[in-house]
Amino acid sequence: MKKVELIFVPTPGAGHLAPAVEFVKRLIHHDDRILVTILSIEWHSSGFADAYTESLATLQPDRIQVIQVSRVDPPPLHLWTLAPEAFIYALIQSYIPHVRNAVTNILSMKSTSDSTRVAGLVLDLFCSPMVDVATELGLSSYIYLTSNASFFGLVLYLQALHRQISSEFEYPNPENPNKDLGHLIPGFANPVPSCVLPSFMFNKHGSYTAFVKIAERFKDAKGIVINTFEELETYALSCFVNGQNPPIYPVGPLIHIDSLPHPELDQLQRDRIMKWLDNQPESSVVFLCFGSHGCHGPPQVKEIALGLEQSGQRFLWSLHMPETPLNDAAGAVHCKNPEEMLPEGFLERIQERGMICRWAPQVAVLGHKAVGGFVSHCGWNSILESLWHGVPIVTWPIYAEQQLNAYMMKEVGLAVELRLDYRGGTSDIVKAEEIEEGVRQVMDAGSEVRKKVKEMAEMARKAVMNGGSSFNSIGRFIEDMIANT
Repeated sequence: MKKVELIFVPTPGAGHLAPAVEFVKRLIHHDDRILVTILSIEWHSSGFADAYTESLATLQPDRIQVIQVSRVDPPPLHLWTLAPEAFIYALIQSYIPHVRNAVTNILSMKSTSDSTRVAGLVLDLFCSPMVDVATELGLSSYIYLTSNASFFGLVLYLQALHRQISSEFEYPNPENPNKDLGHLIPGFANPVPSCVLPSFMFNKHGSYTAFVKIAERFKDAKGIVINTFEELETYALSCFVNGQNPPIYPVGPLIHIDSLPHPELDQLQRDRIMKWLDNQPESSVVFLCFGSHGCHGPPQVKEIALGLEQSGQRFLWSLHMPETPLNDAAGAVHCKNPEEMLPEGFLERIQERGMICRWAPQVAVLGHKAVGGFVSHCGWNSILESLWHGVPIVTWPIYAEQQLNAYMMKEVGLAVELRLDYRGGTSDIVKAEEIEEGVRQVMDAGSEVRKKVKEMAEMARKAVMNGGSSFNSIGRFIEDMIANT
């Protein structure tokens, strides 16, 4: 039986690396013919990425290998602050020659083997410019979208609209919301308001231009693999089966069932968190976590604390400290620990009703029977993890495409709306009263949202089982990939 090898090129960062590896694991478990090489690229030393990459070596060393691509000098760091997508695009461009060399070396080694052939490259969406590497070397390329099918609709919409407008979008005027007629984006049943579009659509420092270039390469791929499942995005996926797009393969939910390793979460902290949850009643705790980059300044932290206190609900709050001093009207704010940002006497008043930690094992927490609600930044991985465990979400997006994710979840009735258009780094403050109401709604045991999320959890698990929609889609991807070799 001949083996076929796929070469994966994920974008650096937890939100892209983890789902890529989960797809790798799903592929090799699905078909014994599959071998995988992961080309690891990075732009700075990350405790998470280092720990996670090291863990890959223990998976199945006879079928998965990790190759560290020679590190390049990253673009100027100020570009990351001004235009993150432009920074990533420039970084990926600088890696193209090194990835080409790595793939060429792999091909030269395989040329002497009669039992294995390289079938193609699987590229993260930000690595779509590397489609040219595959073409030059006579290989097929596939793009792996770690977000959802609705975001793919935005990619298509952006390409079409850019041909007409060719410039960044303008932020909607909050004083004239009725002037925003919304955008007819493929995959969405209703017009999408401008206020929930990703920030790169409005960025005048290079992010918009960079993402247009990234989006333009999707059409050159042999297929688009998406971390979603048919039962969750039935309407969106049906919009793309029209012969005008590359084949679509919904293969999710792809999540790391065990919480990912994190250098700031040791076993003692984890045990302390899980023991506290063990002592809480079933579905009584609301969990607050805003992702690996999600943090708030002192004014917002105080409002969250007051909202939780006023809600009367039990809570577990993952409160991250900013990596750099935050700025407010009075200048730079320096806090050495989270307690400095909390209202005076807050910890004494809540006592055993709540727990504050810096990092939490998110998947394990969401899977605990005590957790009944999740206040989330609406990163796609977090959404899939909450759906997998049947925990309803309160929407509080912060950056990237999270506003669009929040809107999509609200549109399909699977989330409680707190905010859809919140953006980190602005002066916008979500008030305690809003937070209190959102927490009360998500913890309502008889709510329609809770019922629908529980039903979707069952569908998610069936989708990846033998005979399920995503299981079958992975099989179709493998057969098509081999046919394209």
